[in-house]
Amino acid sequence: MRKLLLICFITVFAGVSAQVQTPQPSPSVQLKQVVGLTNFEINYSSPSMRGREIFGDLVPFEKLWRTGANKNTTISFDDNIVFGGVEVEAGEYAIFSEPGEREWKIYLYKNTENWGTPREWNEELIAASAMVEAINVEPAFESFTISFGHFTKDSAHLIMTWANTSTHILIEVPSDKKVMKSIEMSMKDPTPADLYSAAVYFLETDRDINKAKKWIDQAMDARDDKPYWMLRQQSLIYAKAGEKNMAIKLAQQSLEAAQKARNADYVKMNKESLKEWGAY
Repeated sequence: MRKLLLICFITVFAGVSAQVQTPQPSPSVQLKQVVGLTNFEINYSSPSMRGREIFGDLVPFEKLWRTGANKNTTISFDDNIVFGGVEVEAGEYAIFSEPGEREWKIYLYKNTENWGTPREWNEELIAASAMVEAINVEPAFESFTISFGHFTKDSAHLIMTWANTSTHILIEVPSDKKVMKSIEMSMKDPTPADLYSAAVYFLETDRDINKAKKWIDQAMDARDDKPYWMLRQQSLIYAKAGEKNMAIKLAQQSLEAAQKARNADYVKMNKESLKEWGAY
C-alpha cells in the first residue's frame, strides 16, 4: 500500500512540475548601453513580420502603440537627459508611439506597468514627446529592433526599426558637466593619469589650452618613460597653443617611439602633423 501511494505521489508531482516550454513569438530583449557617461537600459518584446503588413495595417497609423509587443516597452537612465529636445529627469519610463506615414510621435510615459497601452491615457503622465521622421529602409527588418547609434561624447540616437520603417530620436546626456565636475574634484590631489586625461579633454573640447599645456607637462614630468601616445597629445596641445617648434620636437619623439613600437597608426599621424607644421 505504501509503495502504491509513493508511486502515485511521484506520478502526480511529475505531472505538476513538468511543463511544456516553447519559444515566445515575440521574445524579450534587454538592451544596455552607455552614452557618454550615462547608463541606459531598455526592455521590450520583439515581434516579427511573419509575412504580415505592419505599419498602416497590423499597427494602425495615428493610433497609440506599445512600441513592441506584450508589456509596454520601458527605458531607464541614471542621469537627467534631453529627449528629442525635451528635458527629462532620470528614472524609468514607458515608450509609446503613434506611427504615421511620414512622421511618428514618440512618448516617454511615467506609468510603466501597462500590458499594451494604458486603458486611460493621462496627459499629465507624459514626461516628454517628440515628432520624428519615418525613414524608409531597405531591406525590411523582419523583427522589431531598438538600438543606439550616431554616438558622440554627449549624445546618441535612439533608433527603432521594423519592416521598412525606422525612426531616430536624438538623446543628449550631461557628459561634459560630469567630466568637468570630476576634473574639478581630481585637481585637488591629481595623479599623473588625472592630469593627462584633463589636459586631453581640454584640448578636445577647445577649453583653456594653457591649462591643458600645464597639466600635460606635469603628467609627463611625473613619468620616467615617455609613451608615444602621450607625446602625441602633448605635441597637439603645444601646436594649438601656437608653440610650433616645441610641437615639432614632441611629434618627432612620438614618431620615433611609435616606430620602435611598430604602431603604424601613430607613425602615420605624426608624419602628417610634422608635414602640416612645416618640419619637412
